[in-house]
Amino acid sequence: MAGMTLADIAAKLGAELHGDGTVVIESIAGMATAGEGQITFLSSSKYRKQLADCQASAVMLKAADAEGFEGNALLMADPYLGYAKVAQLLDTTPASAADIAPSAFVDPTAELGENVSIGHNAVIEAGARIGNNAQIGAGCFIGKNAQIGAGTKLWANVTVYHNVVLGEQCLVQSSTVIGADGFGYANDKGEWVKIPQLGSVRIGNRVEIGACTTIDRGALDDTIIEDNVIIDNQMQIAHNVQIGYGTAMAGGTIVAGSTKIGKYCIIGGASVLNGHIEIADGVTITGMGMVMRSIEDKGMYSSGIPLQPNKEWRKTAARTMKIDEMNKRLKAVEKQLAEKGE
Repeated sequence: MAGMTLADIAAKLGAELHGDGTVVIESIAGMATAGEGQITFLSSSKYRKQLADCQASAVMLKAADAEGFEGNALLMADPYLGYAKVAQLLDTTPASAADIAPSAFVDPTAELGENVSIGHNAVIEAGARIGNNAQIGAGCFIGKNAQIGAGTKLWANVTVYHNVVLGEQCLVQSSTVIGADGFGYANDKGEWVKIPQLGSVRIGNRVEIGACTTIDRGALDDTIIEDNVIIDNQMQIAHNVQIGYGTAMAGGTIVAGSTKIGKYCIIGGASVLNGHIEIADGVTITGMGMVMRSIEDKGMYSSGIPLQPNKEWRKTAARTMKIDEMNKRLKAVEKQLAEKGE
């Protein structure tokens, strides 16, 4: 898009303008690289010394950090949030599709809203419904009776299975699969008997899903992801999982079947959550957390051994393997001391 004046940006953000409001801002950049026509941000006071060398046309910062700064500035309580909003205003990301490509297949019974775009070699199956202004990237597959909400954007090669419901203003990155079969089997004397996965996946509005993530359909009831959830790349969400409003989940996380995650949780990267457990609202799990049981109280939880030099780690691992033996010896000593005390 074309640039915006600093005054216009200030009005959009509700920020306090200091300096020349007629300056045109064309893009956003980091403090160290920003130059003329660019705006940057200072989100932490510990980097304040970088202001002296900053060549940006304007800086977003807190009022407390603006003292003595003579350049153009937008003062606000949360410069990092300001960065996010300005990045949206100046976003140059292209559409995932434009118009309806001649190589796309759209079943005659599918319903397309106004201004829908469908990329090359995409397939829209019977009974599917695509909302107004939705973008379906090249090579996407939208299964029978699936629903894609208004304004939702799918990048190339996203697969949405039959009967899946994807809400409005969602964003799904390339190669993600929504609605594949959950891992459901019964065992008959050593032979695996597949259980058809008869539920679906229901995803709310303003949900963002990263690349190469898999969200399985429910066995009987649906897998549910509520509004305003953000899910990173290369994640596995198993059948019948429920994820509450506003939760954020970082890359590589695995959630086993039928687990319920509350609202406003933060799940660190490469975490593993056991099946059939519940996570309370407002829980934070740090990276590589292994969650075996339900978490009933809000707070921050961690597991695992932090990185050590290999030589020290080997000693730690060796001692860990001897904990049971050491515990038995400790109890024996305690018993001897107790007997002597008598």
